[in-house]
Amino acid sequence: MTGEILFLCHRIPFPPDRGDKIRSYHLLQRLAQIAPVHVGCFADDDRDMGFASDMAQVAVSQCVLMRDRSKLVAGLTGLAKRQSLLVSLFDHPGLHRWVAQTLAQRPIRAVVAYSAQMAHFVPVLPADVRFLMDFVDFDSAKYATYGAEGAGPMGWINRREGRVLLDFERRTAARADISSFVSEAEAALFRDACGLDANRVVAIENGVALDYFDPAADFPAVDRGEGPLLVFTGQMDYRPNVEAVESFARQSLPAIRIVHPDARFAIVGRNPAKAVEALADLPGVIVTGGVPDVRGWLAAADVVVAPLRIARGIQNKVLEAMAMARPVVASPQAAEGIDASDDVHFLVAANPAEEAAKIVALLADSARAQRLGLAGRKRTEERYRWSATLAALPDLLLGSPAQSACAA
Repeated sequence: MTGEILFLCHRIPFPPDRGDKIRSYHLLQRLAQIAPVHVGCFADDDRDMGFASDMAQVAVSQCVLMRDRSKLVAGLTGLAKRQSLLVSLFDHPGLHRWVAQTLAQRPIRAVVAYSAQMAHFVPVLPADVRFLMDFVDFDSAKYATYGAEGAGPMGWINRREGRVLLDFERRTAARADISSFVSEAEAALFRDACGLDANRVVAIENGVALDYFDPAADFPAVDRGEGPLLVFTGQMDYRPNVEAVESFARQSLPAIRIVHPDARFAIVGRNPAKAVEALADLPGVIVTGGVPDVRGWLAAADVVVAPLRIARGIQNKVLEAMAMARPVVASPQAAEGIDASDDVHFLVAANPAEEAAKIVALLADSARAQRLGLAGRKRTEERYRWSATLAALPDLLLGSPAQSACAA
């Protein structure tokens, strides 16, 4: 590719230790193989800012800004400007200036924006500069679902956000050369909503780091204790994850413990919300908070669960558990975006009663649990290597037909 790439993402893509950073990290690595890359992004906290030096080893230049706009200020600003609250939350004049400066001073030939809230940093571009908008998930549909299920002020806010964000997504897609989503299911939903065809709206699937998430890799073991261990992994201040573990801990786990009184449910992930921390008071529930290496918990699990009721795209937590050769019981929503088969590569359970029944059956049949785990590992090797899922990225940036702290 002649020229350079501008990559904009809403969180610094280092380290790849949460869902959104996993995808952006691997996108950045692949983009850097195509052409020199300039990265503009936000840090959530001092820990994030500390990774700017790691990113500098990949990026030609970078602008890492602390995201310091409160939700209250973002909400009031968004309402006043008739703007999506998500977009308002991720606004910063410093990044607008850096983007304009980079486009003016560098031979940028492609702009890649990661997640809807970064699209408003992309100005009107010259005709010879490609714009790839990686929406990842169909976010407005998620807020519309929250709004439909909610009441009172939050229900109104989520319904408004669903409408306003959808308008913004449509306008962004209309000016992008390519819009991408994490799964074909998400891409198809968006094509129906915006009227664009499969040449303009494509799927770029997530992958999994198979050398890292490997049961044969070297990682610290976890003392699994006595009795069956069920594990959920994820960012634990994210609403769908919070709702998932609440449902499992309060409904599925008690039914499992009738058969296995010593069964335990480990909730493994950073920043547990107060509602998650409260679950530790329930019999058999363990809330770990952040851990240095999630692989030890996955390897120790008798079953990994993904009981999400609202889920978009491809769930990294499911791919990682499959790559670790663990049997997985997932909701239909968590399984939907993954090219794998129920009762072959994982088990799909539609509700807490079905989750409990399928987990109890797995705990009684270790040979079947092992077969599921090995089949899941094989499927990730066949379908979800990052080198394969990002193989079409150069063609998308070059314009070939699509297949399905500021420092210089």
